[in-house]
Amino acid sequence: MPWYNGDFPPSYKNQPIELREKAVEIANALLEEGADEGIAIATGLKRARAYFQKSKAKAKRDKE
Repeated sequence: MPWYNGDFPPSYKNQPIELREKAVEIANALLEEGADEGIAIATGLKRARAYFQKSKAKAKRDKE
């Protein structure tokens, strides 16, 4: 089941909005590729966290 318009998996409930939106985007892409819903939810959140960690690290390097 794809998620849209503020609809998201319950496990994303307490995540920051930016992270949640990115995780939903990733999870929806995985669903389109045929991934299982549970796998898409977990992978979406994991990849979204990694995405923002890389973004923060890059921003920190750029400041130096």
